[in-house]
Amino acid sequence: MIKQILNRLPRKPSKSSDNREGGGTSTSSSNASTSSRSSDLVSNRHANSSSSSFSSSSSPNSGLNQGNKFSQVVNTKLNGNMVTTSFEALPSFRDVPNSEKQNLLIRKLNLCCIVFDFTDPTKNLKEKDLKRQTLLELVDYVSSANGKFSEIVMQEIVKMVSVNLFRALTSPPRENKVLEAFDLEEEEPSMDPAWPHLQVVYEFLLRFVASPETDAKLAKRYIDHSFVLRLLDLFDSEDPREREYLKTVLHRIYGKFMVHRPFIRKAINNIFYRFIFETEKHNGIAELLEILGSIINGFALPLKEEHKLFLVRALIPLHKPKCIPMYHQQLSYCITQFVEKDCKLADTVIRGLLKYWPITNSSKEVMFLGELEEVLEATQPAEFQRCMVPLCRQIGRCLSSSHFQVGISSFLYLQLLLLFRMNVP
Repeated sequence: MIKQILNRLPRKPSKSSDNREGGGTSTSSSNASTSSRSSDLVSNRHANSSSSSFSSSSSPNSGLNQGNKFSQVVNTKLNGNMVTTSFEALPSFRDVPNSEKQNLLIRKLNLCCIVFDFTDPTKNLKEKDLKRQTLLELVDYVSSANGKFSEIVMQEIVKMVSVNLFRALTSPPRENKVLEAFDLEEEEPSMDPAWPHLQVVYEFLLRFVASPETDAKLAKRYIDHSFVLRLLDLFDSEDPREREYLKTVLHRIYGKFMVHRPFIRKAINNIFYRFIFETEKHNGIAELLEILGSIINGFALPLKEEHKLFLVRALIPLHKPKCIPMYHQQLSYCITQFVEKDCKLADTVIRGLLKYWPITNSSKEVMFLGELEEVLEATQPAEFQRCMVPLCRQIGRCLSSSHFQVGISSFLYLQLLLLFRMNVP
């Protein structure tokens, strides 16, 4: 059954999602990711299952105390501290009676709290494989659960997830580099060596959050503001596979825990503020904008003042950083969503684009012209008339550009503006 369940996960993360669901509580990026997530979860599992010395299976009536076919004392890290602990195989869930399954679940969760060092690929190979097999069992268990998770189980689940995922991110130094997106795209992304474990932990968390057996009112005590903030910190990961999972998990949390929605939006705003006005360095801006694209799509009308402030204070200033090509597609989608929701915002958006217009960068000018086209398509004549003069001036400057693509695009836009003007009463 685990093979059928896990066959649906992404092989390769996408930079953007072409299909988004409305409502702000369900994500097509989540569904698309879940339907195509990497199949190496399954292939690696079967490749590693040939060694029977650390198999977690046991005889049908073995019980909890008879599954230790593999037991070894290992020196490893638990919560960042070096510890010496006994790492032992546990029986399968199908080999114990229902009355013992919760206890076995907790024991397996505790076993998976042991974090191994992946910087040395030769260390603790059997223990690492045993832990991964146990994690896969946990994914299967939480996916097929037919009873509400108790509070003690939720507490242990969040503890295991936190121990494995929440860590200091290591990334190569980039302080001396000009953060141009075109340069960054040529670099190979940094892949976390611990991904064989991290991937399964993310999948476990995703299925726990999405499970109908997870009571949101109870789970919010553990998936709280602190948990959400630490999850958001991970969006700066260099590994695109991790950011893809984070995008799906966070959107699922946003959909399930309505009480956390304002806090999540505010926390994402703060990440944008630091990125725009302080660091201009963050790996997950595109993924965060993709989540927001679905959230904005679900905003009720009339738009709340806090949403309009978010547009003015965060989204429009995101046109300022030099690395905007890395996330411009997602940003443009969010901007256009606002104009489609409230056409009166078109004037604000167009003037904001003109404020951050990349005068000295022709390739970015082409991007801005493309975004202007999308905004104008959603603009009503009255709003267009307010910003027509400064817009025509900017198009006029672009017409004199020495860059062919900018010049020809500007000429086409000038024709579009003239046609638009003819329809203004």
